[in-house]
Amino acid sequence: MEQVNIAEFRRQHKKTSNHIPVDNQHYRWSKLKELFTKDLTFGGSHLNDQKKDHFFFELSTLLQSGIDLKNSLDLVTLESLKDKHLGIYKEIKEKVINGESLARAVKGTGKFSDYDFFSIEIGEETGNLAEVLKDLAVYYKRKVEQRRKIVAALTYPAIVLCTSAAAVFFMLRFVVPMFSDVFKRFGGKLPWMTDMVIRSSKLMGALFLPGVLVLGLLISFLYANRNKHRFRDLSSRLVLKIPLIGELVTKIYLARFCNTMRLLISTKIPLLRAIAMSRHTIGFYPVEQSLKKVELEIMAGKSLHLSLQEFSIYPPKMIQLVKVGEEINKLDYFFENIADQYVKEVEHQTSTVSKLIEPLIIIFLGLVVGFILISMYLPMFEMGNSF
Repeated sequence: MEQVNIAEFRRQHKKTSNHIPVDNQHYRWSKLKELFTKDLTFGGSHLNDQKKDHFFFELSTLLQSGIDLKNSLDLVTLESLKDKHLGIYKEIKEKVINGESLARAVKGTGKFSDYDFFSIEIGEETGNLAEVLKDLAVYYKRKVEQRRKIVAALTYPAIVLCTSAAAVFFMLRFVVPMFSDVFKRFGGKLPWMTDMVIRSSKLMGALFLPGVLVLGLLISFLYANRNKHRFRDLSSRLVLKIPLIGELVTKIYLARFCNTMRLLISTKIPLLRAIAMSRHTIGFYPVEQSLKKVELEIMAGKSLHLSLQEFSIYPPKMIQLVKVGEEINKLDYFFENIADQYVKEVEHQTSTVSKLIEPLIIIFLGLVVGFILISMYLPMFEMGNSF
């Protein structure tokens, strides 16, 4: 009976977390969107956010229903027999059976973050483990849903853009040279449009292999330096200066920061520790560096909102809401509202940009392809007129 219950919980949770509305206009792309919006796991056995969401949700549900921790872990393990991460769940269960706390067992696997460890540890110390696990599940569920909605909104334009680029490349690389050989046989002066397209085709043919080599070296360089402070600082500055993209990236990471702070503060973690843990989980250099200085200023007696106010990445509206939260001692409530607001704004902006980009890409593709076709057939029309 218990096994049936946890299976039902899993199905209900998947139903709520995996539902993404798809525009009827692009229904044919729904399967491709589903593929692109799945959470990918790199590095083999590492738990991604979706797996953490399911694990914490199932465990919290079982604990809230009155089942003890050991039997709850037994049920979670039993329901994950076909999961490739089964070894992680078994390791956690064995360590708990041997007397370790759940927090220590989770940390010992090396597959969870310090954020997860400290949250669970606070939950065990305060006797609110089930509530903390539920909050962790909600946190990761929101994180997964936000990523999925953003990727789903940008998938169709990305596919159209790649298809357009491939079509133009194919025409310039293979179709135009065939026409060029025909025109050489007839001789005579070519129209300026035709001459320009043929020159572009030859240039692309000459630069194709060097371009691929340079692109490969550039990707290798970016990958090798991705964790260096100077590179992260420079790349983040460049991203923030890009119109619209910079604003979207800022809101995404601010929403992540606010969600993290909400969860940590709601579990009664001290403010300084919450900021330190948030800094390690954000993954965005400007926010990380600002939080380092915020920690020092709070230790010196400064309030949180005044510390955040010194950095331009935090909007004035957010600062004011944090100030009110500090004054009435409800920071977790205000952080939750700020995070929800940013998430909604990001979803609206990405959806708007997606709908705007699609027709622009199609129009641009039509103009480019039309220009190439006209330039190729124009000499034939002129030769026909001469006859």
